[in-house]
Amino acid sequence: MDGKRVETISARVDAAVSSPDSVEDELELSAVRHRPEGLEQLEAQTRFSRKELQILYRGFKNECPSGVVNEETFKDIYSQFFPQGDASTYAHFLFNAFDTDHNGSVSFEDFVMGLSILLRGTVQEKLNWAFNLYDINKDGYITKEEMLDIMKAIYDMMGKCTYPVLKEETPRQHVEVFFQKMDKNKDGVVTIDEFIDCCQNDENIMRSMHLFENVL
Repeated sequence: MDGKRVETISARVDAAVSSPDSVEDELELSAVRHRPEGLEQLEAQTRFSRKELQILYRGFKNECPSGVVNEETFKDIYSQFFPQGDASTYAHFLFNAFDTDHNGSVSFEDFVMGLSILLRGTVQEKLNWAFNLYDINKDGYITKEEMLDIMKAIYDMMGKCTYPVLKEETPRQHVEVFFQKMDKNKDGVVTIDEFIDCCQNDENIMRSMHLFENVL
């Protein structure tokens, strides 16, 4: 999903808030294999209203009747948004970022918690989420190899229609520049503090890394 698609999701959620309440919403919550937390609790934990959560849940259940989505289904759904490229690798990384408890599935709670940050979180929250995406092995650091894996996946996803004259070495060249700026103490890894500090002070890096435009 690119930046416009993120805005579209947000607009659809906002627009749909004015639609009539469905008396079936509460019943639907108990009709699936995985029952999400109560709307009141999710409302308190996210920046979505109760009505917005009902709308999001209806859409989620439509795509995932069991109440949870596994990685293969997630890839299938996500790839529909990028028919011009190969989104499978990036979708794998994105799935792992949404799957916060690392149990191999994304529940409605996982989905709305992440979506709340991406659509309505502070810059700090969004950068924390992006760091988690780039920290592939979840050890608290980003290596040059991890950053390169994500960048390659983004280029593959955007496809040759977007980058018609892209050279094979372009992602690596970008990573070399970014990593040199981020790794302040030159220890070969980027910490979350280094990552956030660099992104907040360099708009070009934030934009070039597609932290927000392609994070969905």
